[in-house]
Amino acid sequence: MKATETAPTAADIRDARERIAGVARETPVYSSETFSRIAGRDVWLKAENLQRTGAFKVRGAVNRLATLTESEREAGVVAASAGNHGQAVAWAARQAGVNARIYVPQDAPMSKVEACRTYGAETVMVGERFEDAMASARADVEERHATFIHPFEDPIVIAGQGTIGLELAEQVADAETVVIPVGGGGLAAGIAIAIRELRPDVRLVGVQAGLSGFTIADGIFVKQPGELTMAILDDVLEEMVEVDDEAISEAIVLLLERSKLVVEGAGAVGVAALLGGKIGGTGPVAIVLSGGNIDPTLLISVVRHGLTLDGRYLVLRTRIADRPGELVKLLELIAQERGNVVSVEHHREGMDVPVAQTEVELTLITRDQEHVAVLLAAMKSWGYEVERLK
Repeated sequence: MKATETAPTAADIRDARERIAGVARETPVYSSETFSRIAGRDVWLKAENLQRTGAFKVRGAVNRLATLTESEREAGVVAASAGNHGQAVAWAARQAGVNARIYVPQDAPMSKVEACRTYGAETVMVGERFEDAMASARADVEERHATFIHPFEDPIVIAGQGTIGLELAEQVADAETVVIPVGGGGLAAGIAIAIRELRPDVRLVGVQAGLSGFTIADGIFVKQPGELTMAILDDVLEEMVEVDDEAISEAIVLLLERSKLVVEGAGAVGVAALLGGKIGGTGPVAIVLSGGNIDPTLLISVVRHGLTLDGRYLVLRTRIADRPGELVKLLELIAQERGNVVSVEHHREGMDVPVAQTEVELTLITRDQEHVAVLLAAMKSWGYEVERLK
């Protein structure tokens, strides 16, 4: 049997919409003046980062739980996840009154582990890798005859995710292109089936994170995409493009600053692809922001990195005479150029610096790259040797 023979139909997705109504949210779509100006076309953002549990995954989980038989409900459900899928299954199971057990790797982000527990699921930390958690979940299913809920290789789960496509067809009726993150492929497969039924003329573009190694888009980093989902996507996607972490980081910062939307790496890949000129066409484009569950420490790092690339932070090293008043003199000169000093570090010991001098490392808040250039030129004109670090 071909994999696509088990794919959900548009009718299955309409049924899923009825099941999840009032449980999962119908998320809003926002226009973006900033991204429209940059791209030279109308841009709409489908804010699944505002979905319950912070990501689209709850749609498929709710739909799957709603189809359990009474005996399956009594046996409970099991999932393996290091992130959004586990939270979604835990939340959906609580809403349905079904016991859930979630297996996660031992080094899974504690914020996501605690979310699973808060939603009432028994959460088991096991092994170093996701594959270890998956193996334990499969063994549990065999032992307890529970129902395993796969994050993407399940037609009922795919149908739940496809309800986003039905909403998009109504909310952005004039969209020429729809851009969808692709990891395991369940989200893109479901949306594509729904869009193809209602708007066969729409271009569907999938976006993956660079798959050569670690990526901040961990939500779509999978070793082996699903056989079913990839068979569907091979049929319905016009194009699949890739973006790297630098582009994703820039997209996260712009979404936060300009659209006031907190989006995780996986959720930002569509915007990253648009900003990178990888989305063809000239007409209106709708981008699915698939989730917002970014670890706070990672968000801080991404924002600082993005602001540095944008010339909003400047870290430099210089030398001053080691006598009273020299540091104040330097800081006053920087203030005249409207540089805001947020950190000062003196380096003497262990440095190859003349005995009468001290090395100073400064972190400044600046306006943009032009302002950075003006500051560096001014310091050199004042007689300071300057090394830009960031």
